[in-house]
Amino acid sequence: MSATIGLFYGSTNGAGAVAGELIKATIEKTGLATVDLHDVAYTNLKEMERYNYLILGVSTWNIGLLQDDWADKFDELDEIELTGKPVALYGMGDQYGYPDSFVDGMETLGAKVMERGGEPAGFWLVDDSYEFEYSRAVIDDVFIGLALDDDNQSHLTEQRVQTWVEIVLEDFGLAVLVPA
Repeated sequence: MSATIGLFYGSTNGAGAVAGELIKATIEKTGLATVDLHDVAYTNLKEMERYNYLILGVSTWNIGLLQDDWADKFDELDEIELTGKPVALYGMGDQYGYPDSFVDGMETLGAKVMERGGEPAGFWLVDDSYEFEYSRAVIDDVFIGLALDDDNQSHLTEQRVQTWVEIVLEDFGLAVLVPA
């Protein structure tokens, strides 16, 4: 029997939802897990406690702000018990329009998740394909989750998601990567 992952996302213009659907399809194609999608605008965040594995998707708006649905529900996270649960993050941003705050919302959400006891998973290397100046979501040249820019690099999203899903499933203990 496969595991079930809870994927909770906020999405104003749809990019976060589309990324969530792609992540769900990519995970389910492996046969290692199923994914339940939850739009945080219409979900009680207490639902997170039902899952042993979580993926949270957040967009960054303006200069480093959380997407509205996450901003509206952010204080609810103070009541959520995440101790010991692996939590992977993905962030949507615009690295050309906001090069000094690219995917900063991911750091805001990630800090809260760790404060609530969540175990970070799904780190993503900053490589030469990214073109931004600064992000709070980067520690030692590593994003704390998958950074996506569908405004400027949508052609890279599918491959980034494919590779990231492999990392997340390994971090969750659901798969073991085999060297090629």
